[in-house]
Amino acid sequence: MNERNYDYDYFVIGAGSAGVRSARIAASHGAKVGVAEASALGGTCVNLGCVPKKIMAYGADYHGHFRDAKGYGWDVPDEIGFDWNTLIKHQRAEITRLNKAYESTLENNGVEILNGFATFIDAHTVDVDGRVVSADKILIAVGGKPRVPHQDGGDLMATSDDMFSWPTPPKRVVIVGGGYIAVEFAHILHGIGAKVDLLYRGEMFLRGFDDDLRSHLADSMREQGIGVHFNTDLQSCEKTDDGFVIHTDTGEAFECDVPLAAIGRTPETGGLNLEAAGVARLDNGQIDVNEDYQSSVSNIYACGDVANQDNLTPVAIKEGHVIADRLFNTQRDRSVHYDNIATAVFSDPPIATIGLTQEQAENEGYEVSVFLSKFTPMRNQLAKKMERSLMKMIVDIKSDRVLGLHMIGLDAPEILQGFAVAMNCGATKADFDRTMPIHPTSAEEFVTLT
Repeated sequence: MNERNYDYDYFVIGAGSAGVRSARIAASHGAKVGVAEASALGGTCVNLGCVPKKIMAYGADYHGHFRDAKGYGWDVPDEIGFDWNTLIKHQRAEITRLNKAYESTLENNGVEILNGFATFIDAHTVDVDGRVVSADKILIAVGGKPRVPHQDGGDLMATSDDMFSWPTPPKRVVIVGGGYIAVEFAHILHGIGAKVDLLYRGEMFLRGFDDDLRSHLADSMREQGIGVHFNTDLQSCEKTDDGFVIHTDTGEAFECDVPLAAIGRTPETGGLNLEAAGVARLDNGQIDVNEDYQSSVSNIYACGDVANQDNLTPVAIKEGHVIADRLFNTQRDRSVHYDNIATAVFSDPPIATIGLTQEQAENEGYEVSVFLSKFTPMRNQLAKKMERSLMKMIVDIKSDRVLGLHMIGLDAPEILQGFAVAMNCGATKADFDRTMPIHPTSAEEFVTLT
């Protein structure tokens, strides 16, 4: 397929979500494909991100479920035992299953897997732990890694990668950060019984989400007993005989067993020797790509977290698929639609959102109507659980089109997925209004908002 006698038509560096999908699709179109992976197949999502995190979030949720069950007649003891090792063992078994599934998928499609770290020799040649291979087209899909704080003692802090291999659960945790990972890990660790304090340098965490959801979550976390401290930044981390002390710029000191940094991620491009291939990077370390995911070198492509601003697994998978189709099946009309990307935060309660926030819509010049509903889900009533849900709809007055849907509460991620389809079809408020509700559900609130 390639014009010169390269070892591969297509070589993928990184067997995560984007890399595996792109390699498989390219091979299905008849390309000779190789993949280099220095770690476990599946990348961050399978091994150190989405999958183990969601499993642990499910585990943490059960603490509340047992308590709530009493209101429904179940005889549940006040003291409930939890075994960390059982959760970790079962989690690892599931990850191993997925690793093998990825391996089978690649092999069954004729993709050769090279176990090792790939570094560029030139634009068509890479070294994979001593094995030199060449390729006509190369995809970089190496993802990212957790950022480590630059403050004194920041290197002493654990990151999200470490949590899944802790031999024992911590009793006291201080989390520094205010994004997805910070609030999700606060939920998980609090749910399994740890005392949790979350420190964030800004006025309110989850920047970019709707303000009503952000403040609702902060209130809910405080009601659960999680310490939420805004306008508070890490000054230093100190190791002591009893654990660690986090010193802040407000003069406070927080003692803990584990200090956890959740301050974002950086592209994993450091060891690729991109300079040898002539691939340009942006100031943040990401690979600079055009609308075709092409780097500054015409035959080298990049996608996923290493190249885009939407660091979500489904986005990476779509990008990898589109690149393979365009290169090996001439489907140039295939593209990734970045508008209305639905996303979720597996906090407690969980958040799901799609489209513009109220602030974003107003800043873009829309005149909007805002529909808001706060209620206690039926399941919480008998459980005497005061946790409330919030649903919010942003509508363009001129066109009646729904610009944004936002929810925090029970089953929010499951509910918003279906509405995401409607929004991508251009649904209006009138479309929602004429839709018959499913009763009794929380989801029906979105079609009965007035």
